Amino acid sequence: MECLFVGAGDIASEYAADLASTSLSLAGVCDLDADRATALAEEYDCSAFTDLDEALAALDVPLVVNLTSHAAHGAVTETALTADRHVYSQKPLALDAETARDLLATAVDRGLALGCAPATPRGPSQRRAAGLLANGRLGRVGLGYAHAHVGRVTDWHDRPDSFLQVGPLYDGAVYPLTLLVSWFGPVERVRVADALNVWPAREQRRPSAPSHIEATLSFATGPTVRLTASFYAPHRSREFYGLELHGDDGSLYLSDTGAMETAVDHVQYGRNGRGHTAVPSQYPASSLSYVDAVERLAAGIADGEPSRRTGRRGAHVVAVCDAVETAARDGGPISVADCGATADPIPEPVVRPSDRDDAMEAAALRLPPIGFGCSRYRDGEYVDRRESIATALDAGYRLLDSAELYGNEHRIGALLSAPGAPSREGVFLLGKPWRTNHRREQMLAAARGSLSELGVDAFDCYALHWPEAWAHRGPLERLAEKPIAEQERLTFPEGDSEIETASVSLARAWENLEAVHDRGLARTVGLSNVSVSQLETVVETGRLRPAVVQVERHPYRPRRDLIAACHDRGIRVLAHSPLSAPGLLDEPVLEAVGEDQGLSPAGVVLAWNATRGVVPIPSSTTPRHVVSNVAAVAERLPPSAMERVDALRDPDFERRG
Repeated sequence: MECLFVGAGDIASEYAADLASTSLSLAGVCDLDADRATALAEEYDCSAFTDLDEALAALDVPLVVNLTSHAAHGAVTETALTADRHVYSQKPLALDAETARDLLATAVDRGLALGCAPATPRGPSQRRAAGLLANGRLGRVGLGYAHAHVGRVTDWHDRPDSFLQVGPLYDGAVYPLTLLVSWFGPVERVRVADALNVWPAREQRRPSAPSHIEATLSFATGPTVRLTASFYAPHRSREFYGLELHGDDGSLYLSDTGAMETAVDHVQYGRNGRGHTAVPSQYPASSLSYVDAVERLAAGIADGEPSRRTGRRGAHVVAVCDAVETAARDGGPISVADCGATADPIPEPVVRPSDRDDAMEAAALRLPPIGFGCSRYRDGEYVDRRESIATALDAGYRLLDSAELYGNEHRIGALLSAPGAPSREGVFLLGKPWRTNHRREQMLAAARGSLSELGVDAFDCYALHWPEAWAHRGPLERLAEKPIAEQERLTFPEGDSEIETASVSLARAWENLEAVHDRGLARTVGLSNVSVSQLETVVETGRLRPAVVQVERHPYRPRRDLIAACHDRGIRVLAHSPLSAPGLLDEPVLEAVGEDQGLSPAGVVLAWNATRGVVPIPSSTTPRHVVSNVAAVAERLPPSAMERVDALRDPDFERRG
């Protein structure tokens, strides 16, 4: 779709930079400054204009992109709409609520699209934060603190006059306001506000609007938020566009409401009673482009559905700014018109298996890209994993690898039921009966006992821990609370100096596992620690196809044949113990690849798994490793790096001890 840029300043160059990757093309540029208009037009081989009416008459383009200075936004948008052109406007939509509402009414009357920046609610960090809200991590959100420290525009902008004219409210506060409205819907009223004219005496150029504003806002269906917008507070202060939200069950911190890129620590979550933990992206995250929102608006126009969603939100944000100014001048509270603004749809949580009794359901199983191992056995001894599992949940892990053998399912259950825990729909729970419980009644009892301890109705997947059966020595209840000797007696049944086995074949054990599924205790079933031939035995003799196969996998032991056999059948592979092979993380190859990719050696191994479509399940008790591990799976290694890691394969590798 062809468009006309009105305004050829720095922001126009930002919008134009990514045009080539979109379905949009630039037909013309209009700016009062002829040199600026010509320079941008020549760069993109299009026409240049200094008069908007002339440009609209000369070009039959359907879409105008309004990139003028703040004060010109309203008039330019009105001219374009009156000429029956769809409009996307830079923020703010206008400088007063009446003009903003009139623009919206004109767009509605003429059936035109009206979009307004900022589009940053769609930014990668903002969407990740929205996911925490959608997953119920904060509970009811009661309070918030939003900052817009635009800073001394005279220091960082070569044309600051437009900023000084409108002040920090209309320039900076629109970022946190737009995001909050997208999450919670419209502001109901401004409770109280204050405006200051604080400014360095040495500065010759001064704001004509208040340089610092504070207001308290009440959202109709959300928190009460204290908003601070300032030209005086430097934009390199501790808070730039930061946002804190506090709920009944936890707190959220977003470091930059206007960010278009993401970083590991941009989003942080703190369950009540615990410190904040970074919540990195688990998927490759693309930066937001300025022109993305224009392309979305154009797509709706092309489909015959011109959108005014962000225009309504932009009009409401202007109404909020208007009300803040009124409250600062006359006192509050001041009611705010909603302008038809609504909250955006919330992101979907992690997809869990359906309850359908369908043997082919495994082929469609979706999993988070990383899981967290909950075993208590580390470095030759049993350890308490409560703190590390809580940190993992706070950092965004949504697949927990539990097992009857680990003996801490009741502790996991307590964490999952505590305030601030993710919703059940957002967590994939993998359970495993121990090999002393392969007989049917023992396995059913083990599954029911584990579910009771976890406090859930069904596992998302229940998998044989090992294919071989051992002799039963009694129920394995809360092993973590028993003396070590008793744990060992129950789980490693010794006969005459050897482990005593049980006469339960793999095919029969799988049949018993299918009975767990048939009784509704597990949505899918799986296998752990199997070979290709053992997998084939189950596939050939079983009624249900395994949804998951979990095996030890790392560069020394890549299990290529098994992974190929699983992926050919639509079976997901989980890699346990991906980082614990002796000597692995000291490999120079991993260090070198990590330097190239910006990853630690451990991060390289996890990204290597993710690049192959394998879900790694690392286990750590160190908070910074818990966070860095989950961040690593968002990376994808290039083929050359994959080949270097693949070359570490050791056919003679054998774990000892």
